[in-house]
Amino acid sequence: MLDPQPPGQPDFDRVVFDRHELGVILSVYGRMVAAGEWRDYGMSFLRDVAIFSVFRRATEHPLYRIEKRPKLRAAQGLYAVIGMDGRILKRGHDLRATLRVLERKLIRSVE
Repeated sequence: MLDPQPPGQPDFDRVVFDRHELGVILSVYGRMVAAGEWRDYGMSFLRDVAIFSVFRRATEHPLYRIEKRPKLRAAQGLYAVIGMDGRILKRGHDLRATLRVLERKLIRSVE
């Protein structure tokens, strides 16, 4: 079976985080790692969603998932932060504003 996507060509069928979005996410991730809260991450790029998962340990379920869903852009917002239990903690159109829910948790853990 032939590969429908030639090597080296971008896959336009998957949702991905762009360089700016990854910079914002990794900035928060770095602060949480420095605080000792997070230790690992994983990324998944699917047809409908891009997911950045954060872990306390590599063998656990993700503590949080940061999702980008372009189909929700006009409705609830492109970005969502989802907790370990599947609850949506914050949804929004602006990634920085959406990630503030995680920064509040950092402030509480340092106090």
